[in-house]
Amino acid sequence: MLTVTVISLKGGVGKTTVTLGLAGAATTRGLRTLVVDLDPQGNATLALDPRSSEFTSNDVLADARSGVLAQAVTATEWDERLLVVPSEPALEHRNHPVAGRGGEHRLRTTMNGLDGFDLVLIDTPPSLGELTKNALAASDRVVVVTEPTAFAVSGAQQALTAVDVVRSGFNLRLRPAGIIVNRYRSRSAEHQYRHAELVSAYGPLVLEPVLPERSAVVSAAGAHVPVHRWPSPGAREIARAMSTHLTSVVASAAGPDAPLTTGTLTKGLGR
Repeated sequence: MLTVTVISLKGGVGKTTVTLGLAGAATTRGLRTLVVDLDPQGNATLALDPRSSEFTSNDVLADARSGVLAQAVTATEWDERLLVVPSEPALEHRNHPVAGRGGEHRLRTTMNGLDGFDLVLIDTPPSLGELTKNALAASDRVVVVTEPTAFAVSGAQQALTAVDVVRSGFNLRLRPAGIIVNRYRSRSAEHQYRHAELVSAYGPLVLEPVLPERSAVVSAAGAHVPVHRWPSPGAREIARAMSTHLTSVVASAAGPDAPLTTGTLTKGLGR
């Protein structure tokens, strides 16, 4: 079972869109997939439209017993192979430091004995609070999502630094699987510049292709279906890109351990 956290330290860059895109790509390959929604906004939960939600990720972290997460796994309307641990707004209270040591391992403890899944995707809030730390502590790989704008690129750099800190602190198996550039507009000189800046700093860690800005992504999520099943050219373009990214993410775990993050954005926010 491969566990992947999807992270961004800047809101509004499409982190949940990427989580759902990877989930949709996984189910088309027949992979039994679980989405753990650790974002109190619950956008992944809303899009996946769980059939029932007796327990949420908030309940799981409040209990924190070994193996308890399995009790919150819920079927979705997307596919019988795609399940979810739903979120709720009260989860925000879990984003603050827990007294004593080991608070960052609560999610990992609850996942003990989780069986029957090929892939677990963890959607996180856009901050490096306790929820994101718990996700990173429980994961094998991390996907960083960014838009090709100055502040979003800076957030990607901070996210990669956080991955290194968490790895050295309490999860030695954690590695970056790649950076996905979302909402790219090919005619924007700013987007071209920021994409080139990322590639210069992080090389092959920047996954190709970029994800173009397409209205089909929002339409599919609003209709509670994966973008892979939305009938439009834009949706097919995104679906192909997400399938390629899933291949890269899985390959990052199947081969030798990826190195720690390298590179810096030397130009900062300026041009």
